[in-house]
This record gives sequence, C-alpha cells and structure tokens, in this order.
Amino acid sequence: MPVIYKDGVPENTHPLNIVEVPDDFVAAVDPADRPPLFEVYMRMAEELAKRSTCSRLQVGTVLTDPRLENVLAIGYNGNARGFPNECDSPEVGKCGCIHSEMNALVKAAGHVRDKVAFVSASPCPMCAKLMIQANISYVFFRDAYRDPKGLEVLQKGGVQVVHYNRWRGEWR
Repeated sequence: MPVIYKDGVPENTHPLNIVEVPDDFVAAVDPADRPPLFEVYMRMAEELAKRSTCSRLQVGTVLTDPRLENVLAIGYNGNARGFPNECDSPEVGKCGCIHSEMNALVKAAGHVRDKVAFVSASPCPMCAKLMIQANISYVFFRDAYRDPKGLEVLQKGGVQVVHYNRWRGEWR
C-alpha cells in the first residue's frame, strides 16, 4: 500500500509521519500550512543551542516521548554546573564541554522506551552510544557534525536517523 509522508519528508519514517493510502489514491503532498511537530522540536533544539557557552559549536537537544506529546528533557552543551561558563581548552575536541545530548539524557526518565531526539547537530560517537543505551529510537538532526561516525554508530545500533532540513527557513 502506498504511503504519504505528512511533513513531506520521505526520509522521516516515524510512524506519526506516515499515512497508508489505497492504491488508487492519487494525491500530492501539499506543503503544510503550519510547521510539523518534527520541525517545532527541531527549532526548540536550535533555540536551546543559543544558551550554549561552548566557543566552537553550540548544540541543543530536545528529547520527547514516542508520540511527540511530551518533552522529556532538554540540553545544550557547556561546562558543568557551578563551573565557569567557558570552555576548558580552545583545542578542537578537547574543550571540556558536556555535550547537549549528555545533558538531556541525564535528565530523561530511563524507563521511557522509543524516545525521540531532536539535535541541532548530529551526535559524536560517544553520544550516539549513550543514545542507544537510553532507548532513543529516532534521531532528527539539522546540521552534520564534523565527524560522521556518530551517525554510523546510531545506524549500527538500530536507531532511525533523519537529516531534517526540509522546513528550514519556512514560517519565519
């Protein structure tokens, strides 16, 4: 049976985005008249990134339940609570900032299965492993991190990865 992707993004195979239609159904996906929830959460992650104190890359994360009805946790990258709001080192990869995904994961309830993550930049390999352990089923990301290995780890761990860029710049 053919499917329609509600948000117009065929790479987004999240069950809430797919509608099965009869074989004789003919329809083009009309652009949404309002932002899809996937885009709303992605924009929330981008806004959270603005709070980051990392001098090199600001990243934000939003974790939701599988039905996209509840925000379970938020995070952005920066130093530990009570530490100076600055990087420990200017060296790439050694700034000492806690990653946004880590900050969100430590706040999220562990018993919730199939959590959905919205991240303004794709995760590093270690954050990807933590996301697998935390029962994340989908990771939506806006921009690719300099190291694509995190995406490879997610895919190897059975997590659905979606480069969610379709609606960027719409609904300003």
